[in-house]
Amino acid sequence: MPESIQLIVFTLDERSYALRTSVVERAVRMVEIIPLPKGPEIVLGVIDFQGGILPVLDMRRRFGLPEREPSLDDQLIIARTAGRLVALVADRVSDVVSLPEEAMVAPESILPALEYVVGVAKLEDGMIFIHDLDAFLSLEETQALEAAIEVNIKPELQ
Repeated sequence: MPESIQLIVFTLDERSYALRTSVVERAVRMVEIIPLPKGPEIVLGVIDFQGGILPVLDMRRRFGLPEREPSLDDQLIIARTAGRLVALVADRVSDVVSLPEEAMVAPESILPALEYVVGVAKLEDGMIFIHDLDAFLSLEETQALEAAIEVNIKPELQ
């Protein structure tokens, strides 16, 4: 029996993107994002999620899309990187799909140097870029994020 991959599909500016469902905890409605002084540019701020502090990552900035303020109509994808739980702002979470493994092609076969992408798949309504969440934050961004949380958030929790 052929292997399949399960993806959660979301949109940014009417473009489709996806993450493997294995890294996604859930999608939730937008909540207030609290600014995080001295955090890396990719971090919009933090949210309180089930008593924990989660950084909110700006996928628009990472993917070179026009910036805009998050709205109450947006959704947050709560997902796990190798090192921590994060929230990702999406215009809309649209679907969960299951595709045969062979439906995913290497990103280099579409466009060389596609960063943060582990594969590309074609759906009935277009292509989706499947992202590697573990590559989303650089080591420097991860260290800057940890330092900003340590300075700005942890003293408040004590």
